[in-house]
Amino acid sequence: MMTQYLALKAEAGDCMLFYRMGDFFELFFDDAKQAAQILDIALTSRGEHLGVPIPMCGVPVHSAEGYLARLIKAGCRVAIAEQIESPEQAKTRGGSKALVARDIVRFVTAGTLTEEALLEPRRANLLVALCAVRGQIGIAACDISTGRMELEECSADRVGAALARLGASEVVAPEDWTDAPLDAIARPARDFASDKGEAGLKEIHGVGTLDGFGLFTRAMLAAAGGLVAYLHHVGRGKLPLLLPPVARAREAHLAMDEATRASLEILVASGGTRRGSLVEAVDRCVTGAGARQLADDLSAPLTDRKGIEERLALVAWLHDDALLRGDLRAVLRGLPDLGRALGRIVAGRGSPRDLGQLRDGLSEARRIHDHLAKTADRPDLLEALLPYLTGHGALTDLYARALVPSPPTERGQGGYIAEGYDAALDELRRISGDARRAIAALEAKYRDQTGIAALKVRHNGVLGYFIEVPAGRADALMAPDSGFTHRQTMAGAVRFNALALHEEASRIAEAGGHALAAEESHFEDLVARAVAARHAIAATAQALARIDVAAGQAERAAEGGWCRPAIVDEAVLDIEGGRHPVVEAALAAGGRGGGDRFVANDCHLIPQDRLWLVGGPNMGGKSTFLRQNALIVLLAQAGGFVPAARATVGLVDRLFSRVGASDNLARGRSTFMVEMVETAAILAQASERSFVILDEVGRGTSTYDGLALAWAVVEAVHGSNRCRCLFATHYHELTRLAQSCEALSLHHVRAREWKGELVLLHEVADGPADRSYGLAVAKLAGVPAPVVARARAVLDRLEKTRAESGGLAAGLGDLPLFAAAMEHQEEVVDALRERLFALDIDALTPREAIDLLYELKREAQSLS
Repeated sequence: MMTQYLALKAEAGDCMLFYRMGDFFELFFDDAKQAAQILDIALTSRGEHLGVPIPMCGVPVHSAEGYLARLIKAGCRVAIAEQIESPEQAKTRGGSKALVARDIVRFVTAGTLTEEALLEPRRANLLVALCAVRGQIGIAACDISTGRMELEECSADRVGAALARLGASEVVAPEDWTDAPLDAIARPARDFASDKGEAGLKEIHGVGTLDGFGLFTRAMLAAAGGLVAYLHHVGRGKLPLLLPPVARAREAHLAMDEATRASLEILVASGGTRRGSLVEAVDRCVTGAGARQLADDLSAPLTDRKGIEERLALVAWLHDDALLRGDLRAVLRGLPDLGRALGRIVAGRGSPRDLGQLRDGLSEARRIHDHLAKTADRPDLLEALLPYLTGHGALTDLYARALVPSPPTERGQGGYIAEGYDAALDELRRISGDARRAIAALEAKYRDQTGIAALKVRHNGVLGYFIEVPAGRADALMAPDSGFTHRQTMAGAVRFNALALHEEASRIAEAGGHALAAEESHFEDLVARAVAARHAIAATAQALARIDVAAGQAERAAEGGWCRPAIVDEAVLDIEGGRHPVVEAALAAGGRGGGDRFVANDCHLIPQDRLWLVGGPNMGGKSTFLRQNALIVLLAQAGGFVPAARATVGLVDRLFSRVGASDNLARGRSTFMVEMVETAAILAQASERSFVILDEVGRGTSTYDGLALAWAVVEAVHGSNRCRCLFATHYHELTRLAQSCEALSLHHVRAREWKGELVLLHEVADGPADRSYGLAVAKLAGVPAPVVARARAVLDRLEKTRAESGGLAAGLGDLPLFAAAMEHQEEVVDALRERLFALDIDALTPREAIDLLYELKREAQSLS
C-alpha cells in the first residue's frame, strides 16, 4: 500500500494527499503532521517506513468538505486520491490480496472551488493567470463556480492595481517569469502560449473564431492559455463551467491603484474583514449572486456615462415604487444560487439538490419576468434584462416532473426521481417495498416460531439481512433441524440466516440495485440537459443578480435618504449634505459615540475652484470628509444612489487616495517612504479628469522638509495635474498659496475650546483654520497634564521666535510657481556663459579643449 501511496504523493507534488481508505481519507508523513495541527485532530501512526513509525491522521469521507475548507483557508492545496474500483473488482482482477486501485481525481485549491460549503456566498472566488508578452502583462481571471471569465492587458506597473481590484484567491504564472508575484503558483512556461490559449478557447466554446466575443491581444490569449491549462491539471482533464471570455477595456472603468483601494476600504476594511468596509455598508442584496455583482460594481465603477445612467434609472424606478420593490425582493430572497449550482453540475460535482435548485430558480425567474412585464414605464436596462428571465419552460417542466420536491445532496442512496416519472422505476421500488414488508412479516413469524420475543431481523453493509437473538436464547436455533444457519457470534448476541430471509433479501438487493441504476441514468440525462443549456441558464443568473443589485441599491437609498446623482461630463464635484456611508452607519448603530448623528458637509469643486486646502484639528473630521467625497464619486459611477442631499458628479477617469499612515517593512519601506511613493504615483498619473484626496503630505519628515514637499505638491497638483483635489494639512503656511494659485481655496473643519475643553464640530467651513488645536487634542487623548503644560510653554516660545523671524514660510509667498528650480537653472546657465566668455580658445591645447568640452557637457546635462 505504501508503494501506491508514495507514487500518488509524488504525483501530488506540494499538495497534501487525501488517500481514500474505506470511509476515511487518510494522510501520512508530513501531510499528517501538518493536517493534524491545522485541523486539531489526533495524530497516530501506522506501520513503519525505513524503520521509523509512519505518522498518520484521517478525516471521514462524509464530512471531508468541512476539513477541506479549513485546510484551504490555512493556505494548503489538496490532492484527492479516490478508490477507482471496488474491493470485489480488485479481487476479480488480482486475487484476494489485490490492492484496490486508486488515482488522483482532483486537486482542491483556493481558486478552483465549486462546493457550496467551501465558498463564501457573497464573495466571488477568482483564479487569475498572469504572463508577460512583449512588455505587456496579460491577465485572465475566472470564477469557476459561476463560469465568468474576463481577460485584460496592462503595463507592468499596473499589475498590482489589477490584482487589488480582482482580489484573487489564487494566482498562477509561468515558472520562468522572474517578475511574477511572490505568491503565484509556478506553472510550465509552455502553457502560456497565445496560440494555445486561442485554440483552447475556440475548442471550449465550439467556435472557429473568437471575434464574436471581443478583441483579444496576444498577452490576453497567452494568460488564458495558462489558466485553461491549469484548470485541466487540477480537474484531471475535466474542465469546469467556462463562459465566453469578456475583454475588459481599461478605459471603461474608473482606475484605482492598490493604495487607493486599501485607503477607501472598498471590499475589505483595515482589519482584513468585510465588516467596516464600504460594501458592507451598502449591500442590501438578498441573494449571494447579487452581493457578488455589487462587489464587482464597486471594485470597477464605470466611466461610460450611458452605462451609469442605465443603472441609475433602474435603481430610481425601483426606489420610487416601494410596493413593487418589496414584492420583488421577497421573491428574490427565496432564490437559490443558480450560477453556482450550474457551475457544480458542469464541473461534474453536481447533486440532485443542484438540479432542484435549477428547477426552482428558473421557475422563479419566469415568475419575476411575468410580474415585471406587467409594469409600465420600464427603464431600458430592465427591458434588456427581461428576455433572459424566460425561455426555460421545457427544462423546468422536465425537472418538475422528474425530481422530488426536495432532492437530497447525495445521489448514492437514490430517492430523488419523482414517482410517476418512470413506470419501470416505480415497479422496482414497489418490489423493494413489498420485500421489506415481507421481511417485517418474517420477523413476526420467527418470533412466534421460536418463542423468542427479543428476536430481531437486522441489516448491515457486511452481512446484509440477518436474524439476531440474545446469546442465552441461541441454543434452540443452533439445532440442525431448526431451519436457521449460524453466521456470527457476538459478545451478547448470536446471528443467523434463514432460507426465506435470504430469498427476500435477494429480491430487495436486486430491485434496489436496478432502481439505483435507473435513477443514476435519469440523473445523467438531466445533467446533460442542463449542460446543453448552460449559457442560457448563466445569462438568467446574471440578469437576476443585476436586478437584485438595483433593488438592493434602491432599498439602501430609501433606508438612508440617499439621492440620485447627476452625472455630467464637466470636471465638477458639487455635493450638498454629503455623508460617509460607513461612518454614518457605525454612528447609527452606536459603534462610535453611542448613536450620534453624522454631520453632513458640502463640497463644491469646479474648474475655477478645483483645489481645496482643508485645515483643522486632528479628529476634527478632515480624513472622513476627504474619504466621503471619494466614496460618493465611486458609488455614483458604480451606478448607485449616494449619501447626500444633492450631488452632481463629473465623470472621473482615475481616483487617488493618499490618506492615513502605513508602512511596508517587508519591502523595506518606511511610513514616509510609502507616503512619497504614493504621492509620486499621483503626480505622475493624475489627469484633469481625475479626483485626488491627499491628507497630511510631508508630515513624516522634518518640519522644513515636510512643508517644502507639501508646498511643492500643492503647486504641482494645481499647475500641472489640474485635477479636482481635496488637500488636508496642518501646515498653516500653505494658506499663502491661495495668493498665487487661482483655483485654490481655503477651508477648515470647525472646532472650539469651551472651558478648557476641545469641542469638535465636524463641520467644514470656508477660510483657513485659526490654529491646529494639537495640544487640546493631546489633552483629550489623555496625555498627562504636566506634559501638556510643558508643551504649551515650548509652543509659546517657538511661536514668538517664528514671529520675530517673519515666520516659517517667510518669503515663500513671493516665490513664483517652480521658481526655485528655475532660479537654479538660471544660475547654472549664467556660470556657463561667463566661463565661455572668459575662454582664450587659441591658448588651449587639443587635450585641454576635449576635457573642457566634456566638463561643459556634464554641467549642461544637470539642467535637464
